[in-house]
Amino acid sequence: MSTLRPSDSDAVLGALRKVRQESGLPMVFAGEANGETAKLTQFIGARTSSMQGLAVAKGRGLGGHVMASGRPASVRDYRDCDGITRDYALAVRPEGLRAIISVPVMVSGVARTILYGSVREATQLGDQVARIFTSVASELSSEFRVRDEVDRRLRMADLAAAEQGAGLESTDREQLRMLHGELRAIAAELGDPALRDRLLQAGSALAGVGRTADARDIPVAEKPVLSPREIDVLAQVALGCSNAEVGSRLSLSPETIKAYLRNIGTKLDTRSRMESVARARLLGILP
Repeated sequence: MSTLRPSDSDAVLGALRKVRQESGLPMVFAGEANGETAKLTQFIGARTSSMQGLAVAKGRGLGGHVMASGRPASVRDYRDCDGITRDYALAVRPEGLRAIISVPVMVSGVARTILYGSVREATQLGDQVARIFTSVASELSSEFRVRDEVDRRLRMADLAAAEQGAGLESTDREQLRMLHGELRAIAAELGDPALRDRLLQAGSALAGVGRTADARDIPVAEKPVLSPREIDVLAQVALGCSNAEVGSRLSLSPETIKAYLRNIGTKLDTRSRMESVARARLLGILP
């Protein structure tokens, strides 16, 4: 994450203050998520610390349910509801929470944050509360997208600098690179093996367009062999995508993307994402 990026935690806290003021709910809280787990760290109106640091897994409990569905949900009485699992009942009980609303903040199809609101009595929270939470979640999602785009552009600048340091020409090849990345992302979604192979071959051909003789003449035996999936991942990273964005485009979890990048770094003998992209471009693996 860029050192210039403001803290996302501050943005989440601001969102919590807004939903509490507009909804009047006595307790609101949030967990920043990675698409698989949300860790509850920010609370307004809590009486205990029983939920502090609670890790909510995708598909488990109310928050895990909305993380998986990507849609808001609420319960009239958390102590007596059949629609969710009860994994976190022991942590919730000391706070006395009964009616709870949970709303995901979705970015690129992945839950980035889960917002919660609650009262300590069994009741229907109502459409007005749902509208307030949904509106604030949408605002926070837009804020995250803006921050992500700034980060993406900063990463692209870093990639250009790494590429120049690796001895590649600093010509404008961005259209070619975007087409290459898009072809591989589309191929990853296809169920037709023959069509997928044709797209991958077209993408590989693009990687050689405009290559210098030195880049083309590197013996195949001396080139590290990346798997097709590793090239898919690196092609998206080359476009400035974050791990979450790469995972969304390729239908993989952020943790799986991290594992691929570690393997790529080992094969290319590189120490960072930017260095891996620059090295792959130098070798003609990427355009």
